[in-house]
Amino acid sequence: MGGCDHMMEVVEERSLIDAAKLIMTALDSNKKISKETRKVLADLGTRLNSMVKFGLSEDENEEEEEGELDGIKERIGSIQEKIMAWEGDDEAMIWDCDPEEAKEYVKTVDEARRLAESLESLNLSKDDNGLLRNVNSVIQTSMARIEEEFRHMLVNNRQTIEPEHLSFRSTEDDGLDEHSIVSFGDDSVDDSIQRDSVSRGAEVFIMDLINPQVIPDLKCIANLMLDSNYGRECSQAFISARKDALDDCLFILEVEKLSIEDVMKMEWVALNSKIRRWTKAIRIFVRVYLASEKFLCEQIFGETEPVSSICFFESSKASMLQLLNFAEAIAIGPHQPEKLLRILDMYEVLSDLMPDIEGLYSDESGSYIRIECQDVLTRVGDCVKATFIEFENAVGSNTSNSAFPGGGNHHLTRYVMNYFRTLTDYSDSLNACLKDQDRVADDQDSSTSPDASPGKNDENNNSSSSPMAIHFRSLMSILECNLEEKSKLYKDEALRHLFMMNNINYMAEKVKNSELRNVLGDDWIRKRNWKFQQYAMSYERATWSSILNLLTEDGFSNSGSSGSTSRTLLRERLQAFYAAFEEIYKNQTGWTVPNTQLREDVKISMSLKVIQAYRTFIGRHTNSISEKYIKYTADDLENYILDLFEGTPKSLHNSYRK
Repeated sequence: MGGCDHMMEVVEERSLIDAAKLIMTALDSNKKISKETRKVLADLGTRLNSMVKFGLSEDENEEEEEGELDGIKERIGSIQEKIMAWEGDDEAMIWDCDPEEAKEYVKTVDEARRLAESLESLNLSKDDNGLLRNVNSVIQTSMARIEEEFRHMLVNNRQTIEPEHLSFRSTEDDGLDEHSIVSFGDDSVDDSIQRDSVSRGAEVFIMDLINPQVIPDLKCIANLMLDSNYGRECSQAFISARKDALDDCLFILEVEKLSIEDVMKMEWVALNSKIRRWTKAIRIFVRVYLASEKFLCEQIFGETEPVSSICFFESSKASMLQLLNFAEAIAIGPHQPEKLLRILDMYEVLSDLMPDIEGLYSDESGSYIRIECQDVLTRVGDCVKATFIEFENAVGSNTSNSAFPGGGNHHLTRYVMNYFRTLTDYSDSLNACLKDQDRVADDQDSSTSPDASPGKNDENNNSSSSPMAIHFRSLMSILECNLEEKSKLYKDEALRHLFMMNNINYMAEKVKNSELRNVLGDDWIRKRNWKFQQYAMSYERATWSSILNLLTEDGFSNSGSSGSTSRTLLRERLQAFYAAFEEIYKNQTGWTVPNTQLREDVKISMSLKVIQAYRTFIGRHTNSISEKYIKYTADDLENYILDLFEGTPKSLHNSYRK
């Protein structure tokens, strides 16, 4: 029985040895096994070897370890010769010279790694510890070489060509965006303030930042360094190479490295151009270059490996912070009204990119970038709100030293209304930025018209209750008050009313024919229509009331006597009427009503009143007035009225009709 038991023990020991060898062979041949699984299997193999050794006799253990050590020493010597042979050529890159030789080099280094693991599992004597130090030295030497090869491959196989369909560069970028810096006093604002039409674009697009042919080699090197406990060196080499590459991407996108101090000192003309460039660049950088960088990290290190996320974060952090620092510098700078559109562009692009950024930096290592982006977005939003309030203040405080020539549409009115029309493109962003402002619009619309009674709600009421609508109505009231103050600069009461008629009509038309209608509502439009009509009637009364009184029958006998007294009074009335008409013609041909339809309506209204009164007066006294005293016919006066409001002063002939 003793012999049988011994035989069974030998069989069991051999089975354990075979199992251990099978596990080690699987580890060597299957590179797809995850690191966690590899570690578990390696530990199991080590334990099986230990179980075998524990079951052997002390003599047998020593004999086996001595035999194993002899084999390891022989293999280490061979490996060292190969490694040092490659080290003899410091300039040549192994992977550049011969792919097959590179594979052999990796195989040799991996063998040295496995030998080191085997030595660590043996109970080495003090004398044999030098053998472990020797093989670790060989591994260290080879890792330094592989790290250099890894960095060289990353740098020399970069592909940073911009995709043609992105079309980033534009001649528009090189010019001055005049519309965003126009002042209230500029005469070129009409229909000119427009949103940057290329502020959007650049959808997610994965491009090859590294030559695809070398990706398998980079992945092979990364796996070897990670398995050899040189993951830190591998990561640093990758981060260093890719950080420089992403810096170059920003250079391609023409984004300069500027400190907050540099930005704060910059003149608005230059800063405006840089903001426009920034809004295009950050979208392309995040959705093309960062998305591609993330994909590259996953290709080399694996999608689920923590080292992949860490490398992506560290390589891209500096570039992202450079972009965010610029936005922060704009946010903390002066809240000048001319910056509002550009700051809104920055807010919108950051808000639009937040889901992309959160997806790219989704794990713990990327939380720093996520938080920074959100903080900068909040600060830019606060800047939008403060700049809009400053815009309101600027409109309210805008003053004039002299009356606006001709009584037309004031620069301030045109600027504000065109600015508002452009701001409707940013409705979502403005509502988000202004929602914390608990301000109630002081619309000052106490007057009502028959079609705009207080109890009458229009279909746009719900859409016109947003934070943006409340602020817009408030600013409209501020603008109207400012215009009323400006109208007081006119000495002529009629011109004062004409000025208000023109500007209120301009405001109503701009709202009616744009997206502003959805913001302010139809009721707002109806009230302004009623207002400018009231100003039109006030203009007519101020201009024609006293003149038309000359054509009434006051002072004449009921019988229509043609006595000398009546004839004298008729001549005086006509002369006074002609003199007043000529004065009106001289003055009001220099006045202006820019809106063609409104100009025609006012002329028609005047013609109906003046010409009818003149015809009636002449017709009633035709027998009492000599033809030589009739200076103008009704048709003459009607034609002269057509000359009014053209902006060019004219004078009538001084001679009487023959």
